[in-house]
Amino acid sequence: MKTQTLNTAKQVTLKKLFSFILFSYSFFLCQAQNKSSDILGNYMVPSKDGAIQIYESNGKYYGKITLNKDASKLDINNPDKEKQKRKVLGLNILNEFTFDGDDTWENGTIYDPKNGKTYSCKITRNANGDLNVRGFIGFSLLGRTETFTKIKN
Repeated sequence: MKTQTLNTAKQVTLKKLFSFILFSYSFFLCQAQNKSSDILGNYMVPSKDGAIQIYESNGKYYGKITLNKDASKLDINNPDKEKQKRKVLGLNILNEFTFDGDDTWENGTIYDPKNGKTYSCKITRNANGDLNVRGFIGFSLLGRTETFTKIKN
């Protein structure tokens, strides 16, 4: 009788432990999913002459130019002659970022319409909501970081 009571107590304890682990894991996943959307919004570029909007599409993150001091400016430095006819306003410059679960969006690219080049890119989010956008060639150690300032709505 005593052995049966101990086995039942162990089963109850194991069920509670399993439930706790499952709850904790679910909570962690929800937190990570909520955090991934923290990047969404509008940001002023460092030169203060433009802004971008970060948005999500099919689980990846993109950024398009939503404000440019010269709204009629064309993408004249693009190496593709056909793309040189398009306006810079509305152009996606941040492409295909994935969230790593810890305030970093990576494996994306950044296009610089000033020189027509595309670079590998990584984005980290500061505590105040601003973004450190690091464009690089090859390794992230060889690159440049600029801070995009969150526009408060």
